[in-house]
Amino acid sequence: MGQSELVRELVEPLLASTDLELVDVEIQGPILRLSLDRPGGIDLEAIARISPVITAALDESDPMPDSYQLEISSPGLERPLRTPEHFARFIGSKISVRTLPGTPGERRLTGLLTGADPDGVEVDAEGAGPTRIGYGQIERARTVFEWGPAPKPGKAGGGPARKKKTSASKTPDVHEEATPR
Repeated sequence: MGQSELVRELVEPLLASTDLELVDVEIQGPILRLSLDRPGGIDLEAIARISPVITAALDESDPMPDSYQLEISSPGLERPLRTPEHFARFIGSKISVRTLPGTPGERRLTGLLTGADPDGVEVDAEGAGPTRIGYGQIERARTVFEWGPAPKPGKAGGGPARKKKTSASKTPDVHEEATPR
């Protein structure tokens, strides 16, 4: 059993009594990165509450032989897809898949995830039609976040709304931009 699996086996029971889910365990050199989520999305407060619990458990069981830096975060807008359960949850979503070298067909596919079962996935790639890919052929996969539709050509509104300055106004314009969660 690898280090990622050991960490997963240690952390998942800690989350069982919460509404949090361990989405991913990633080890890159001395960095141990845990991605957590919950229905409706995760916030900094939830991460701050669970971090000391996870840290204490990792310190006690010591699944990493060398020193490491722990990072706990959300999976982000473009979420990694690693398990059959991840793929099944995102059926109907746009995904990007990179296959292993030597896999027949295109190495990079982007399209609609139309199916996922215990053996693999089906991606309806843009312009290429459905493609069946076994989990053993997938090097990397993630969801693809799409911004809303682009403004129609010739229409105004390509940027944030602006207030008109008047000669009586002595305060500068302040613009806020929405930040996606």
